[in-house]
Amino acid sequence: MDLDLRKSGHGIGSNASLQSNLVLYSYCHSSCSWRIRFALSLKGIPYEYKAVDLSKGEQYSPEFERLNPLHYVPVLVDDNVVVSDSYAIFLHLEEKYTQKPLLPVDPQLRALNLQVASIIHSSIQPLHMLNVLKDMEKMFCAESKPWAQFTIDKGFSALEKLLKDFAGTYATGEHIYMADVFLAPQITLAVQRFDIDMVNCSGRRMDLS
Repeated sequence: MDLDLRKSGHGIGSNASLQSNLVLYSYCHSSCSWRIRFALSLKGIPYEYKAVDLSKGEQYSPEFERLNPLHYVPVLVDDNVVVSDSYAIFLHLEEKYTQKPLLPVDPQLRALNLQVASIIHSSIQPLHMLNVLKDMEKMFCAESKPWAQFTIDKGFSALEKLLKDFAGTYATGEHIYMADVFLAPQITLAVQRFDIDMVNCSGRRMDLS
């Protein structure tokens, strides 16, 4: 993994990297990283993509540890500002790059979007991180997939109740906002990795179909 910020990267956003001071350290299978790639794309912000292969342990390299001692992706470098954690990165982008806002002006909808994103970020996704599931299997000698399915379905059920009076074409109405940016990767991960059946949840507003 090459962490020299002066060199051009490869992947999403790399064609625009010469016109941007943003560098995103990301892993293709990370739902947290996907949130930020999604937000950058929606806001039309050029950036340089730096791949961090978690499967090869590149997040534990001394170079990456200087960017994020927790060894998580994504990490965004914006000139001399280094931001890790997808929730914090999203808010940084929203505050600094005001084009195509992804948080509504309406206080109620704004609070709802922040709440939905926070539930996904804090109460759903951390409970089925790969390292958490591996540690569970080591400690309890049990299959971790049912636990992941339980926590995801519990979280989705709570989100369904929150969104039922607001959902339209998108999660909180007729425009793509922060809730959608956080929901889309989580739903894809739930379906593809943990076999969550969204089709049988006919009332669920998060169904991407």
